[in-house]
Amino acid sequence: MTATAPAAGLAQPGAPVPAAPERSHRKIGQRRPRWASKGLVNIVLALFAMYTLLPLTWLVIASTKSTSDLYGTAGFAFADINILSNLATLFTWSDGIFLRWLLNTLLYAGVGAFFSVFVSFMAGYAFDKFDFPGKERWFGFVLVGVLVPAAVTTMPLYLLASNVGLVNTYWGVFLPQIASPFGVYLARIFANSYVPNELIEAARLDGAGELRIFFRVAVPLMSPGIVTLLLMTFSAIWNNFFLPLVMLNDAKLFPVSLGLYSWNQRTLADPEFASLVVIGSLVAILPVIALFLSLQRFWKSGLGSGAIK
Repeated sequence: MTATAPAAGLAQPGAPVPAAPERSHRKIGQRRPRWASKGLVNIVLALFAMYTLLPLTWLVIASTKSTSDLYGTAGFAFADINILSNLATLFTWSDGIFLRWLLNTLLYAGVGAFFSVFVSFMAGYAFDKFDFPGKERWFGFVLVGVLVPAAVTTMPLYLLASNVGLVNTYWGVFLPQIASPFGVYLARIFANSYVPNELIEAARLDGAGELRIFFRVAVPLMSPGIVTLLLMTFSAIWNNFFLPLVMLNDAKLFPVSLGLYSWNQRTLADPEFASLVVIGSLVAILPVIALFLSLQRFWKSGLGSGAIK
């Protein structure tokens, strides 16, 4: 009998079994780009964090200094802590005009944001849930309003306010901020995502009116979107500068942004105003930070809802 040769690829008895080659998820010769390395990404994130936090850090340190220390020491160097005396000077300067500016800003931002969100969500809900002639055409005009910068419409608003006698009044700053094309656009998105049409039809079959459906059914479902838009609108009105600058010339009607600007214009003639501007700027950002922190969970859920839906 003739011996047969071992089949190709079969191991001889007792011969070591070769190890299987390692598999790599990356193609041969392909290298990870340098910009994707963790070290470089962390450096970029650190730079952005510094860009964001350094001005705030300087503001906190500078608010503790007296006027002489503000000009005579390095920006990030601490000196004698005078924050309590700075606050006392701030709120007593010129018969407490800064406190009046804060109250004006709370009125403009608080009441203005409430009515702006209310009107925006009623309009957005109507655009999404009702059919009427020219619906998409009118919504197209709303989208055009989103694309137009607010600074472009300030002078036409001033001319309209001048014709009806609203210049240098609370209404001249308050009324233009109620209409928000972006708010209507965002409200329609939330109404479409959060309020099912079947739920509205069921409420109508039960005999509920349209206003009752909106307030008892739609508003609770859209609460994350309402809080999100409220925070955005409040922050935008709180920091608004150009519209009050054009509309107002009475210092008693100024918001805090315009009031601090008027003080800053006087720092060259009187350096004492520099410390007032610094401590006033710190106090001015505290209400916005407190509002964002208190409503943070609603804000996060509202922003993340688009990705989930």
